[in-house]
Amino acid sequence: MTREDLQFLPISINVTGKKILLIGGGKVATHKGTILARFVNQVTVISPDFTSEIKELPFTFIEKEYEKSDLDGFFLVYACTGNHELNHRIKMDAETLNILTSVCDAPLLCDFVSPAIHKAGNITFAVGSNAQNVFQSVELRNQIKELIENGQIHIK
Repeated sequence: MTREDLQFLPISINVTGKKILLIGGGKVATHKGTILARFVNQVTVISPDFTSEIKELPFTFIEKEYEKSDLDGFFLVYACTGNHELNHRIKMDAETLNILTSVCDAPLLCDFVSPAIHKAGNITFAVGSNAQNVFQSVELRNQIKELIENGQIHIK
C-alpha cells in the first residue's frame, strides 16, 4: 500500500471524558500536544524526557520508557517518539488492544490523522489532504482563517 492508496474519513470524535495518551516528549510531541490542548486536558504524556514547552501544557506527565501496559484504558494514542521502530511497536501494540492510533510522520501506520485545525468559539474547521500534503492543508486553513479574521466570511 502507498500513501496515495490511503482513504481517511473526516469526522469529529467525541473525546469528552476519554483518556488520550501521547507517547513522546520532544518537538513533534510538543507540537501535537499544543494542538490537543486546545480541545482536551485529559492527556497523559509518557516519555523518558520532555521539552520545557510540553511541560507547560495542562497534562499528566509520566517520565519513563514506553511499555505495552501503558496503553491500558486509553481511547486514542499518539505515537510521537521520534524513533520509527518504537512508533511502529506502539502502533502494533495498540492494534492488538483495538485502540485507534496516530503515528506522527507515518501515515501508512495511522488509523487517523489530524487535519490542519482552526477553532473559534464553538466552530472548528479542519482541512485535510488525505495524508498527502500537510503543507497544502495548513496553507488552505490559514487562508480560510484570514478570510474570517478580515470579515470576508462571517461566523454567526
